[in-house]
Amino acid sequence: METSLLRLFWIFLKVNLLSTSGPASVGLLYSEMVGGTMTEEEFIEAVGFSSALPGSDALQLAMFVGFAAGGFPGALVALVGSILPPTVIMLSIVLLLQRLRGEAWVTNFVHGLSPAIAVLLVMTAWKVFGEVEGLGDRVVVAIATLSLIALLLKVHPALVVLVAGLLGVVALR
Repeated sequence: METSLLRLFWIFLKVNLLSTSGPASVGLLYSEMVGGTMTEEEFIEAVGFSSALPGSDALQLAMFVGFAAGGFPGALVALVGSILPPTVIMLSIVLLLQRLRGEAWVTNFVHGLSPAIAVLLVMTAWKVFGEVEGLGDRVVVAIATLSLIALLLKVHPALVVLVAGLLGVVALR
């Protein structure tokens, strides 16, 4: 089940142009790879390994599948095909924003985006917090309250997350 490097590059370029995130690209990659390049079992193994390791699942999956399809050159080609579309898009946006930097409407657009993004973050937090078992539990509410206070006092977010996790381990045994 060997795949040419050009075909492998094209598959990963297409998958990353047509999907907007790592999890969304898995289904597309499945339809492209399973049957022609790898078996379903190999693909499931690749998804499992890429999800278990720290870092970007999408890039790890690309490298794993690329390696399975074409060895080290396949992994490299799959990686380049995966990072090329978002890199080109981001560079294009940066170049456009650099040209529009002094425009008043751009500043107003960003000011208009800020409250919407804040609400989006609050809604995400609400959804995550609502899924916590024992929401009414005083310990969970206390950890959330202490975290909010620490963040308002400008404690580094990484430290807040670490301490909250440790409090959860100790208090929720």
